[in-house]
Amino acid sequence: MKLFSPTTLGDLHLTNRLVMAPLTRTRSGAAGVPGEMVAEHYAQRASLGLIVTEGTYPSHAGQGFPGQPGLVTPEQIEGWRRVADGVHAAGGQIVAQVMHAGRVTHEATTGGRTVVGPSAIAIDGQTHTYEGKLPYPVPHALDSDELTGVIEEFVQASRNAIAAGLDGVEIHSANGYLLHEFLSPASNQREDGYGGSPAHRARFVVEVVTAVANAIGAGRVGLRISPEHNIQDALETDSADLTATYGALVDALAPLGLAYLSVLHAEPTGTLVQELRRRFAGSVLVNSGFSEMTTRAEAVSLLDDGHAEAVVVGRPAIANPDLAYRWQEDLPLNVPNAATFYGDGPEGYTDYPALVRA
Repeated sequence: MKLFSPTTLGDLHLTNRLVMAPLTRTRSGAAGVPGEMVAEHYAQRASLGLIVTEGTYPSHAGQGFPGQPGLVTPEQIEGWRRVADGVHAAGGQIVAQVMHAGRVTHEATTGGRTVVGPSAIAIDGQTHTYEGKLPYPVPHALDSDELTGVIEEFVQASRNAIAAGLDGVEIHSANGYLLHEFLSPASNQREDGYGGSPAHRARFVVEVVTAVANAIGAGRVGLRISPEHNIQDALETDSADLTATYGALVDALAPLGLAYLSVLHAEPTGTLVQELRRRFAGSVLVNSGFSEMTTRAEAVSLLDDGHAEAVVVGRPAIANPDLAYRWQEDLPLNVPNAATFYGDGPEGYTDYPALVRA
């Protein structure tokens, strides 16, 4: 089975093709510093072919939720060094997901810093902050000359990740956060060169990824997308526009030689994902398990039938630190406890049992 065979994604050398999804866990405290518990959590899962960290903010204005880690301060970088050292000591590979929340946050989370987005359009709903649940604010629409500064934040955070000993970065352009907001016609209603046509809406993502690739090497950079996922008001409901937007994105990125493209989509074998895979012409990771948890049978089939180079899994990796071993031997799994997905303690984080190998 290909799922348990080694592969190479750019500069990343995986012992198997199981990738741990970026999973928000909110265990890094108000200072955003990954501590010993976070390091233990990731090291426990080092037998997976690749670990992608939880979304990690590149600037204080980009923080999305309380307890989220950052890649900004010296203390945060040192925290990630402990994480990287632990994963490497256990034989694993780990990349940092660099995530700017954009409008999916509040000033009560960002320490009073202005909430930003492509356009001055608020999300309908409330967000968790250090002051409790509050309505999403109307974001400041970034001026075109402000975008250069945001790009530099992604670049510096990526440099910080490499300085901390992490093996690379995954740029987060999915799930309604800042880069995805530029792609969606619902959240991006700009009239300059970063809005309007599909190619213009894809432009900022291309510029961010290109700048990061130039800074740390394309072979250390992946990109995460979630076309037509339609959450957090980053709606993509016109199929023709959707295909044109993501087609323009992957066409522009294909020449860079990135480590991978990671696609979250309910139908990874469908026309859209497979067309994007063809046009990207590089390694594509697929992740179908958002509304329903990915099963072993599905993961095996996706690779054996030639639909991807690796499979990204979330909840099975939360509950089973030794998931690769369990799936390879077709052994029973621990059941994830959703009540403990978010929190500040070890329950549901570092206390899931692993099987003792015979």
